[in-house]
Amino acid sequence: MSDGNAIMEGDKSKRIYVTVESVFDQTGYMQPVSITWNGRVLPVTVRDFRPAASEAGSGNAGDCYTIMIGDQEKHLFFERASRLFPSRVGRWFVEVS
Repeated sequence: MSDGNAIMEGDKSKRIYVTVESVFDQTGYMQPVSITWNGRVLPVTVRDFRPAASEAGSGNAGDCYTIMIGDQEKHLFFERASRLFPSRVGRWFVEVS
């Protein structure tokens, strides 16, 4: 999977799609442990987790993880894929201004 960029319409922030390594516990909870950013693998620590609001009209739900990368706090989003693509679970992105 490669990293890519997509600009959100009507917003000044950018979505930076990233590769994420996650672990799943026995209850099915998904926890990111590292992200690949600009070709570097960076360990992350999860500080908080919340359901993310879906985009207007998309119907796609997602999750928002507040993470620490070193001493910087970021929001890492998991965007669930459309039901039209059953072989895809979703993808990860970080919003930057």
